[in-house]
Amino acid sequence: MSPEKRKYELKQRAAGVAETHRRITEAAIDLHGTVGPSRTTLSAVAERAGVERRTLYRHFPTEADLFAACSSHFFGLHPWPEPDGWRAVEDPGARLARALDELYAYYERTAPMLANVLRDAEFVAYARDAVAPLLAYLDDAAVVLAEGRGGSRLALAALRHVLAFPTWRSLAANGIARADAVRLMTALVDASAN
Repeated sequence: MSPEKRKYELKQRAAGVAETHRRITEAAIDLHGTVGPSRTTLSAVAERAGVERRTLYRHFPTEADLFAACSSHFFGLHPWPEPDGWRAVEDPGARLARALDELYAYYERTAPMLANVLRDAEFVAYARDAVAPLLAYLDDAAVVLAEGRGGSRLALAALRHVLAFPTWRSLAANGIARADAVRLMTALVDASAN
């Protein structure tokens, strides 16, 4: 066998392995977004990906490995808003309004997945691990948005509340449009600083 033919076959094999890996990951993401991590079985993932369970296990030896790959892939496709742009806005009220508009738009795009994963994080350790970076991001965002608000503990607590996914979800469930939700939550934070 010529070296060129062997290289070609190895590249084809690697591409096939990567494609199978991607299919399994995307099947798991789809199930996590529809039924949630706690209700997603490895058999269902394998079936949806069109592979046998042993193939799934070759790619992901544990559920935690699969969930880590899913989280990385999902958040890579759906990165949360970047707080650096918020820092450029000097007025705290305008900064918060921009941040909430961007964050609530993100929640609108990712609501089914976030709802399921946050719900299941109470019961499934690997789901808890997966949402830890998002929760840390929200804590950091609250600190950025607290700048210029006098360091009030009440204002920081209000910021953490308005940034939380369950707060947005409650507003959306009550039919409050994003622009109105941003105005309402900005007013809440402003009132907490007084």
